[in-house]
Amino acid sequence: MRLISWNVNGIRAADKKGLFDLFKSESPDILCLQEIKAKPEQISPHLKNTPGYNFFINSADRKGYSGVATYTKQKPKEIKKGFGIEKFDIEGRTLIIEFQPFTLFNIYFPNGKKNQERLDYKLDLYDTFLGYADNLKALGKNIVVCGDFNTAHKEIDLARPKENEKISGFLPVERAWIDTFIDHGYVDTFRYFNKEPEQYTWWSMRTAARERNIGWRLDYFFVNKEFINKVKNAFILQNVMGSDHCPVGIELEV
Repeated sequence: MRLISWNVNGIRAADKKGLFDLFKSESPDILCLQEIKAKPEQISPHLKNTPGYNFFINSADRKGYSGVATYTKQKPKEIKKGFGIEKFDIEGRTLIIEFQPFTLFNIYFPNGKKNQERLDYKLDLYDTFLGYADNLKALGKNIVVCGDFNTAHKEIDLARPKENEKISGFLPVERAWIDTFIDHGYVDTFRYFNKEPEQYTWWSMRTAARERNIGWRLDYFFVNKEFINKVKNAFILQNVMGSDHCPVGIELEV
């Protein structure tokens, strides 16, 4: 089972830049998109009715902002939009989809650079998500979490760690939360398989950073540690263009 996650920075823009090439080249069983920036009525019919896939969307109340979408070949058991908390749900940042072997979170965590209020919002959403996932795990559910976490975890996960120690996305408090998340029994699947540096998923569009590979690893797949033996590979598709992020993925044996 092949799962791919991609912050497309606008599903309509990505559609024009070859989003469907990803379906053809990778044939994912599940494709999770973040930052779709569209409401259902703004999305072309061919995107909503892709042959062989079920399509689910959670849009922000605000037009042209945030939002997530998930394509699945297998029909899920249950779909939930958000956590039932208005301040988070109005931004359309989460789809929780239950399959027989696992519960999948497609999640787009906020950027905290704007001000302290947005950083606090980001940290609150982190904690809300963790509590929700832990409750499911306590019920015996396996958890797969993918999306844009908007934080690089370790120095190896961005090109210029020293210059960014006081920038949201690499603040000690954000990195400490990922430590806590892992301490709760979740595994960063990419680092489970790959310990190499210069493995990034986002590059600034302002400075030709992608050409120079001056990037950050902000996009992840995590699973609960009891499920890691089902993960056969984790990867970054750095050559896929169309966004300031590139896709990431895992292969499951379920």
